[in-house]
Amino acid sequence: MELANIEKLVEKYLNAETTLQEEQILQEYFTSSNVAAHLQKYSMMFSYFKQSKGETYTKTIQLKPEKTKKNWKWLSVAASIALLFSAFLGNQKYQEHQQRKQFVQITAALQMVSLNLNKGNEALYVVSNNLNKGNDALEHLNTYEETVNKVLSKVN
Repeated sequence: MELANIEKLVEKYLNAETTLQEEQILQEYFTSSNVAAHLQKYSMMFSYFKQSKGETYTKTIQLKPEKTKKNWKWLSVAASIALLFSAFLGNQKYQEHQQRKQFVQITAALQMVSLNLNKGNEALYVVSNNLNKGNDALEHLNTYEETVNKVLSKVN
């Protein structure tokens, strides 16, 4: 009956379902000299556990001091500076864009004024030509009038 009980405890131990008292029973059984042949493979494991219980680590463990607070502070400062710098550059680029947009608008307005002035110059040229034709006609008329006056003066 004891062997069947030990086999059940080994099964529970392998499934990690044993209590501390049940593990103590297994420890005592497997470190004793009367272990069943088919369970002999577990006796080495339990004897190692019994032997390693007494081992201790005697060297001191050096822990690294925590430096994350300083790193986080500098990181936040760097992030703030980067944010301000990018905002400054973004504002500069926006101003350049606005100036280019105004330049394009002013150029278009000046081209329209130039076009209208050229149309006005053409109209003035046409008026000037008409005035020149009128002056020529008046000259011809003056010549005709002088000729008529000469003829009339000789006839009279």
